[in-house]
Amino acid sequence: MTEERSQKMGKEGFTLIEIAIVLVIIGIILGAVLKGQELINNAKIKRAYSQYREIVAAVYTYYDKYGKYPGDDNTASSRWSGVTNGNNNGVIDGFTINCGPSVATETCQAWLHMRSANILTGATDTTNGTRSPSNAYGGGIGIGYNAIQGLTTMWIGFDNVPGDVCQSIDQQYDDGAYNTGSIRGSGNYNTNPNIIYDLYFRL
Repeated sequence: MTEERSQKMGKEGFTLIEIAIVLVIIGIILGAVLKGQELINNAKIKRAYSQYREIVAAVYTYYDKYGKYPGDDNTASSRWSGVTNGNNNGVIDGFTINCGPSVATETCQAWLHMRSANILTGATDTTNGTRSPSNAYGGGIGIGYNAIQGLTTMWIGFDNVPGDVCQSIDQQYDDGAYNTGSIRGSGNYNTNPNIIYDLYFRL
């Protein structure tokens, strides 16, 4: 009789209480993972916006110090060897988000001018000093005079930004519309937030 009872006990499964406990634990783990992902996403959004503000501060620090915009400065070569002067027309001409090595245009020389002035960190040699910095989403950052959604002025552009992130930044810091205000996109991230866009901030 004892042996028969032992065999029956060995065949018993989990009780409802045990299953409920396991499900609760799984729920807690999933909740923690999802919350962690949300924290990471929010941190990256804040980092991207902080990068924009840092670049604005760098540009105007340069302007305050030398009386000209970086890249547009026609006296830069008198301070640092190997840099290319701008034409001093009051804007950073051209607009390239992904500046490469040894580029002489104002939009790319702006990075070299600010790095040479110790306002931004990064290489100061003429080959690598013109390279664009990377934004929080792995794309490049550009600066210059350009027409974005009907407004021609100086912009700071971020490449490779997910549409839902563009939407969130625009809603938090501007008017929420992709084609008006001081934050604009290369496309309508409100109707299609599941693809990548360029995101522009007015300088």
